[in-house]
Amino acid sequence: MHWAEELFIGPSITHTLLLLSAVIAAGIALGRVRLLGISFGVASVLFTGLVAGHLHPIVNEEMLSFARELGLILFVYTIGIQVGPGFFASFRRHGLRLNGAAIAIVLMNVGLAATVHITGCLPLAATVGILSGAVTNTPSMAAAQQAIRSRIDLPPGAEQTVGLGYAIAYPMGVLGTILTMVLIRRWFRINPAAEAEQYAATQARAATSPANLNIEVKNPRLTGQPVQTLSSLVQADVAISRLLRDGHIRVPRPSTRLQLGDVLHAVGAPADLEKLRIAASDPAPVDLRAMPSNLTTRYVLVTQRDALGHPLADLDLGSRYEVVITRIARAGIEFVPNPSVQLQFGDRVTIVGEESAIKKVAVELGDSPKDLNQPNILPIFIGILLGVVAGSIPIALPGVPAPVKLGLAGGPLVVAMLLARIGRIGPVIWFMPQSANLLLREIGIALFLACVGLRAGDRFLAILTQPQGWLWMLWGAMITIVPMLIVAVVARLRWRMNYGSLCGLLAGSMTDPPALAFAGSTVPSEAPIITYASVYPLVTCLRVLLSQILVFSLIP
Repeated sequence: MHWAEELFIGPSITHTLLLLSAVIAAGIALGRVRLLGISFGVASVLFTGLVAGHLHPIVNEEMLSFARELGLILFVYTIGIQVGPGFFASFRRHGLRLNGAAIAIVLMNVGLAATVHITGCLPLAATVGILSGAVTNTPSMAAAQQAIRSRIDLPPGAEQTVGLGYAIAYPMGVLGTILTMVLIRRWFRINPAAEAEQYAATQARAATSPANLNIEVKNPRLTGQPVQTLSSLVQADVAISRLLRDGHIRVPRPSTRLQLGDVLHAVGAPADLEKLRIAASDPAPVDLRAMPSNLTTRYVLVTQRDALGHPLADLDLGSRYEVVITRIARAGIEFVPNPSVQLQFGDRVTIVGEESAIKKVAVELGDSPKDLNQPNILPIFIGILLGVVAGSIPIALPGVPAPVKLGLAGGPLVVAMLLARIGRIGPVIWFMPQSANLLLREIGIALFLACVGLRAGDRFLAILTQPQGWLWMLWGAMITIVPMLIVAVVARLRWRMNYGSLCGLLAGSMTDPPALAFAGSTVPSEAPIITYASVYPLVTCLRVLLSQILVFSLIP
């Protein structure tokens, strides 16, 4: 029965794997249970880990440490790959105000936590753990634990205390964010449905997504001008997909010269189309798309490596095949390309032309959903390698006695965001299918939380059943709610921020998916998820750095 002893008693690697699998399976099942409309999802793995850890199982410590660090790396790396392309675009679109408000919440969270420790209310390890749990940010807890391990002057068990503080403060972190949303709604007597309609109307007025316009050329100054020069003439990015001349509709070549009476079908941002309308003189009374012709519109996926990294002007698809690329959809953003735009792997381009010509272009661009959905593990491990290196580089900050590092929580996150934004370096394409991304992310966070719970579980119940545990929970609630209430009131009174955007700001600044889900069920609008995605990456990086700064700056 040696095999049974090795499997069920430990401390073998086999036993540790069995225990981790059981903890994760139980946690996932528990996370699907909804209480008052709220479920904790994969975060419940932390609680099942704490229960298992309370039973004092015998585990292989080296195996547990490896699983924890690997899980963390997979989690933050896949987040970076997903949000990287859209982060920079959303940052430009929504400006500094949203991120400034999120930074204010982060700084107040940290300031309150530092004040609680300096006044002698909490030890350092408990402070940084409660701070991470109060803001429901797992990477910052991991970064704090790494910083704690590097300080030999802290008492034994300090690293486990971080996990305990996180576990105790985490539930109130989730509930506190939701409570803040409810309080703001009631204080200001907000109607979520009306706010959603107002947001939709505002977005429609400020829309930058491509639109369509049919115009007739009546300006003699445009006579003889090549189609390809229209964008530069009106200083706007527009694509001319159809041209009606002498009763015949065709795709204009870039070199096609305009004539008086030509009717053009243009695609571009509304403001750009208005510039073109003014230059051409008149909108046309017909829609060229509705008129009979040999032209068709088709979406094509960019999956051919040879098409990547080259400006559209160099590919010269318009002249070679008599087609027009009117739109490119990339990372959730749709735009009209100019000749200098380079295609990236996974782009979805909208092409107008004859069916036979579009088929030839599709062959050149790839158009293979199979390649798009086929995960390539080479970029994953190269990215992780670079992230681990970047996270290990010490960064000297003024006023901080010891250098801080991005660590395994921040290094892979930052590197993944940059690589996803670049898209390709040489033959390596930094693209990951959404299904693969979600799978690796869930596996990663589940492994990490299970390991944290197993290590902290032997002390969790003892602290929670003492007055000290309830005090920790109270401090965590204060760190969670007070900064959010201050910023939310200012944002509503001074900036008149839409309620959906405000909920997204609160959930994003606390990196709180359950709160985001609550906001989504309350506000029938895309505003919460758009704002959440705008502030999440910067907030995560800040929390990773600031948790380490607290460890190195505060005197225990």
